[in-house]
Amino acid sequence: MKIKDGFVLREMCGENIVAAEGIENINFNKLISLNESAAYLWRELIGKEFTTEEMAELLIVRYGIDKELAMTDSANLCEAWINAGIAE
Repeated sequence: MKIKDGFVLREMCGENIVAAEGIENINFNKLISLNESAAYLWRELIGKEFTTEEMAELLIVRYGIDKELAMTDSANLCEAWINAGIAE
């Protein structure tokens, strides 16, 4: 899996927001808000190919959660990013 090119993570009004690069590409009806852990993963994985297992490992190391919870959270986040069109 990979985060699609052309999307950037920005902080807007204290929120982590994913938007298309370039003002002409921004659709304010389709901005994606990320919580702190999702934004952490975005920063760690941008520009890289990755698996849900690699995402889970990042969560385990950073937050000390168990593998089962990390795998569930990673799978859910991957699905959400794919459905939002920001990852493939």
